[in-house]
Amino acid sequence: MFGMELTRQTPQANWPMPGAIVALLKPITWFPPMWAYACGAISTGHGMDGRLGFIFLGVLLAGPLLCGTSQAVNDWFDRHVDAINEPDRVIPSGRMPGQWGLYISIIMSALSLVVAGLMGTFIFAAALLGLAFAWAYSAPPFRFKQNGWLGNGVVGFSYETLPWLTAATAMTGLVPEAPIWIVALLYGLGAHGILTLNDFKAIAGDKEMGIRTLPVLHGERSAALIACAVITVAQAGVVLTLWMLSLPVYALAILFVLLLQMVCMVRFARNPVRFAVWYSAIGVGLYVTGMMITAFGLRTLVPTIS
Repeated sequence: MFGMELTRQTPQANWPMPGAIVALLKPITWFPPMWAYACGAISTGHGMDGRLGFIFLGVLLAGPLLCGTSQAVNDWFDRHVDAINEPDRVIPSGRMPGQWGLYISIIMSALSLVVAGLMGTFIFAAALLGLAFAWAYSAPPFRFKQNGWLGNGVVGFSYETLPWLTAATAMTGLVPEAPIWIVALLYGLGAHGILTLNDFKAIAGDKEMGIRTLPVLHGERSAALIACAVITVAQAGVVLTLWMLSLPVYALAILFVLLLQMVCMVRFARNPVRFAVWYSAIGVGLYVTGMMITAFGLRTLVPTIS
């Protein structure tokens, strides 16, 4: 049968493969909220006796469920942009067929609320707020991500503050005390500056797509200075808080970690586009180290604040 052209058609999958689901949920992004959750648990000073189930559910909620949901939602509503800029991503590449990106986002949202409901009213309310932010960040009509001030603030609060408070509640069964609220909010604020570091890698594309990140709104150097200022002010607030709580050793430790970051900031601010990734590797590591130092400091206050 010479001259005949044989064609082979590959049927379009109707269900996503497990690997595609994992790629959509992006496990690598789960570290920040899970680290904040660990800090929150440690900061209470309570042992794990009788709370192991809550700790496990909290880790599941902070990482795979809430953070995973936010990643799925973001990829679904960015699928048209990704088809142009990053066609190999899981949805535009076809590995996530049909509307399964949306279905998984909805399913993960529901699972998050079920797990949060098992952990009590406060944690359910926190999870509900986190989900609202996750959808509003990416989905119209809000699309918080289109403004660097608002979008980064929402993500910082969701990735650092909420997990810290959730963990503290899971460990004690009570609404956290004031010192825990203060440091959780401050580290969520500082995360705003850290998230700005990611915006230096796609300034041209963000301008074209109308995404008003801080580098787009204020220029590269001004955005870098703003990011550095936010990171610095937040940790200075932590230093002051620990000092006022009569924890001078921990306050000085955070101050030392902050001074190391400020040395790195000098280089970063000179050429933000070139050194943003470099600063992320060093400065962010110092930042999260400070979070854990703070958690252990608050842990020593258990007889006072519990």
